[in-house]
Amino acid sequence: MRSIDVCLSPELIHLYNLSDKIVVVVDVLRATSCMTTALANGIERIKPVSDLEECRALQAEGFLGAAERNGQKQEGFDFGNSPFSYIDNDVKGKQLAMTTTNGTLAINKSKDAVQVLVGSLLNLSAMAEYLKTRSEDIVVHCAGWKGRVNLEDTLYAGALIDALDGEVSLENDAAMVALATYKASNDEFYSFLSNCSHFRRLSKMNIERDLRFCLTTDEFDVIPVLEGDYLVRM
Repeated sequence: MRSIDVCLSPELIHLYNLSDKIVVVVDVLRATSCMTTALANGIERIKPVSDLEECRALQAEGFLGAAERNGQKQEGFDFGNSPFSYIDNDVKGKQLAMTTTNGTLAINKSKDAVQVLVGSLLNLSAMAEYLKTRSEDIVVHCAGWKGRVNLEDTLYAGALIDALDGEVSLENDAAMVALATYKASNDEFYSFLSNCSHFRRLSKMNIERDLRFCLTTDEFDVIPVLEGDYLVRM
């Protein structure tokens, strides 16, 4: 039986051999939720970049620019890190350059994998169903917060493991921790996560609408996949 492993922080990803694995990158609050929403609402492709200057240069070339640091939209860019940017605005057929504190970094650190996918609670079932068709081992790469482990991405990893029950074996203790975290939530994600550090950090910004949306399961059947330097809709 193939295995599933969980990397709880990008600071640990160097410990994992990704060359023969599928990596699912997750940043529930909010980067990968935004990416899923953007492609579901007509964005043609997304270039995840690590720094503000590259994002700004691409915006000057005609890309939409989305830039976030410490939860805040950065000055001079079209969007910050809200999924509603792609619901409330006409983005169909446009290209997006995106840089965030954690999520885009995790994607760029995963490029040695056979395939890099973007996961969120918004596409949880679609992701699980797709992974059931593949034979490779899986690593869930949690974006965390500035190198630290966070609860919401760990919970997602556990939810995906649960959805793949009977299809995969747990590779190590991180996968066991993730599964236990998910089961402890009793599928009440909003209340379960309400005291976690990033949730409290974002709550101070009055973005409850974003938080509730990002913690909703199965809004979309879209799976973002990395092709070259761009995320596209599978």
